[in-house]
Amino acid sequence: MPTKHPLILDSHLDLSFSALQINRDLTQPAATVRTHDSVNTMESFGSCTVTIPELRKGNIGIVCGTVMSRIDHKDKWTRTGMYSQAQCHGVGRGHLAYYEALERVGIIEFIGNTNELDRTIKKWNNPSKNEPIGLILTMESADPILNPDQVEDWYDFGLRMVSISHYGVSTYSHGTGTEGGLLDPAYPLLDALKTWGIIVDVTHLTDQAHWELLDYYDGPIAASHHNCRSLTPGQRQLTDEMIRSVADRNGVIGTAFDAWMLDPNWQRGLPAYEQQTDATLETVANHVDYICQLLGTSKHCGIGTDLDGGFGSEQAPRDLNTISDLQKLIPIFERRGYETLEIENILAGNWINLFKETWKKSKSN
Repeated sequence: MPTKHPLILDSHLDLSFSALQINRDLTQPAATVRTHDSVNTMESFGSCTVTIPELRKGNIGIVCGTVMSRIDHKDKWTRTGMYSQAQCHGVGRGHLAYYEALERVGIIEFIGNTNELDRTIKKWNNPSKNEPIGLILTMESADPILNPDQVEDWYDFGLRMVSISHYGVSTYSHGTGTEGGLLDPAYPLLDALKTWGIIVDVTHLTDQAHWELLDYYDGPIAASHHNCRSLTPGQRQLTDEMIRSVADRNGVIGTAFDAWMLDPNWQRGLPAYEQQTDATLETVANHVDYICQLLGTSKHCGIGTDLDGGFGSEQAPRDLNTISDLQKLIPIFERRGYETLEIENILAGNWINLFKETWKKSKSN
């Protein structure tokens, strides 16, 4: 591998959630944010791992930044669970407004088409000290989309990938922790997403909803932050058949870094600060390698950390302090026999290829 750090694309970061719901200044180093966080914040959300300086330090020059809100009146923790879709829309627009504010001062740049993506890649081949982070707007749970007619508005805002569900039951589908499939409003929404060339993210779908979606929808799909059920049992992970189904549609699967998705012994009912995971970055590589071996190719693998998506370093691989440590994956893959191009594609290239292929066929060009 070259001494220069290769570009990394993280396919799932809840940056607006971290900034607005947790109240973190993401323009500061993670160490500074940790000194600002209250004890209650640290106990609820853990030690901060993701800020703009940490992204730059790790050469993570492109991120999929989410807007995130869902129907969930029982949510007293994240403060993104709402009683009504109108509230979800308001939270989602607030998250968008935060990214727009960052763009106004040159901290990020939105990426919504192939030309913008190519410009960002070129700049990150030799980035300046304060190079703007390229941000592809994504959505976790489609509840902020009030109806199919509003998909065009969200497309104009920059939305390029959206999951139908999150935890619980959304307007459109059953999600993690529930049993059931797609709901009636999902079908016209999927039609609209296909029309506008927005990738459907199958993350957080129930098993039934996953297969119902693929039976109905023939547009572009991906799994932004998902791991392997064969390695870490549970509904939240993908079965081998699901992994194949995403690959069969030329999708990419971003491996997530949450300990409960990596460590079968992680106790979700116990606070993160009262336990220590056995998961390391080698464990992350295990999930990537499992998919590669199952499919016979590495072209469907990526990185979708979900770091600081409601958890911190205490619930991440134990050898990761901040997101800048993603560069430590490179020697791990090298030791496992991966070629330089394969590693670069896992770190960024496979997602880049998916977005380019999708945008070639969509209105974004």
